[in-house]
Amino acid sequence: MYFLPNAIDKYVVEHSDDEPELLQELTRETYQKVLQPIMLSGPYQGRVLSILSKLIRPKKVLELGTFTGYSTLCLAEGLETDGVIHTIDINEELEDLQRKYFDKSGYGHQIIQHIGNALEIIPKINDTFDLVFIDADKPNYSNYFQLVIGKLTKGGIILSDNVLWHGKVVEPLNSKDHSTKAVLDYNNLLKNDPRIETVLLPIRDGLTISRKK
Repeated sequence: MYFLPNAIDKYVVEHSDDEPELLQELTRETYQKVLQPIMLSGPYQGRVLSILSKLIRPKKVLELGTFTGYSTLCLAEGLETDGVIHTIDINEELEDLQRKYFDKSGYGHQIIQHIGNALEIIPKINDTFDLVFIDADKPNYSNYFQLVIGKLTKGGIILSDNVLWHGKVVEPLNSKDHSTKAVLDYNNLLKNDPRIETVLLPIRDGLTISRKK
């Protein structure tokens, strides 16, 4: 969901960097072959992820929610030359498609795929991270945060996607809407946790940047 007026949103996109050709190709194949292609980060948010990664220059990245690998490749653009991305997704059917584009990008040797439940996989990754991107199942956002905060380096960044959740965060809460409740709880956690400083940006469906103190 976009919260800016269409004309302003169009102007913002037109005056930001263009989407790389490989990511255009990945987008086309995702829409042709994969259910719920709307889950892609998309060209504008992809450029936001790319430039944030380039500013941070991470050596170790953890991504929760690979989907077809679009955001992974955007984050890879800012990696140190010897950097690594660990990316986790529960859908094993997407693994080959992800790998196809990872290898075509030139970042393939820097991207480690994990297939399965992130709650089980994260504790098994014996590493620390400079950048974490959370874009998986919303009911577990707070659980993911608690698992990764101890693995985040001092000054490290957590990026959290979909934190405005289609605008539902400011609507009356339906007691049966567990995803919206989880996002509301997560946003309150990021606001109040003394270990981090946080700013929520109204980019696309909401992107929070949290920095570990």
